[in-house]
Amino acid sequence: MVCVPATIEMDFGQYLRHRRAVTVAPGQAVDGRKSRRRVPGLRRQELAEAAGISVEYYTRLEQGRAPHPSREVLTGLAQATNCSTAERDHLFRLAGELPPEPLSPASEVRPGLLRLLYGYDDTVPVTVHDGRLDVMARNAAAVDIFGPVVGEGRYRRNIVHQGFTPAAREVLGDEGADQYARWATAELRSAMGRYPGDEHLRSLLTELSATSATFRDHWAKSEVAQRRSGLKRLRHPTRGWLTFQSEMLYDAERDHWIVVYAPVG
Repeated sequence: MVCVPATIEMDFGQYLRHRRAVTVAPGQAVDGRKSRRRVPGLRRQELAEAAGISVEYYTRLEQGRAPHPSREVLTGLAQATNCSTAERDHLFRLAGELPPEPLSPASEVRPGLLRLLYGYDDTVPVTVHDGRLDVMARNAAAVDIFGPVVGEGRYRRNIVHQGFTPAAREVLGDEGADQYARWATAELRSAMGRYPGDEHLRSLLTELSATSATFRDHWAKSEVAQRRSGLKRLRHPTRGWLTFQSEMLYDAERDHWIVVYAPVG
């Protein structure tokens, strides 16, 4: 846990008071209808009960006089005040704690992102994959190079698994495929650190460990992915070798990665 100065503790208390003031109590009037309550929001007693703590302790938290709350208390406070993901994360940071990791990536790509994805012309491939390294969407330019998202087998969407198939060398060439295999293995290690109990990732690790000596060699190096940008040469089925500047952009709320391949030259 990070040490937090007193001024930050007061900010934490101020934020709690704000959340309590804007949180609607169960049964309280909403949608423009008048409430019989003279004070908006929750009473301290109501919020403390909803968070599973004593009202005395909650009062000290608001006043900046309590020890640093535990992660369990912070989770209870976030739930009791109906925090969004961003609001919950802010509450944790004010208390000197790292925000909770998501249990899993979001299952759908944001509609606005999809419109952006499909709005690129046929010279700019764009792909989206989630934090479990499964491809979620590709625009037409990306399909031309990498093929459609739908394929065969349990790991047909997984970008790590794809790096250890013959198709990888067809698109990337020998040198590019070797570099990708190293990167993909490091990405898998990072993803498993983020989702240590994920059965899909664990089974993928078991599958690749059993079928690929190259994967086993890379896995033994214990590397964690860091590169989010670089030049890539990709073989287009009709246009031959093309060079792109690849950039990975992150949607933290959904744990999605957007990869844009900007043509070079």
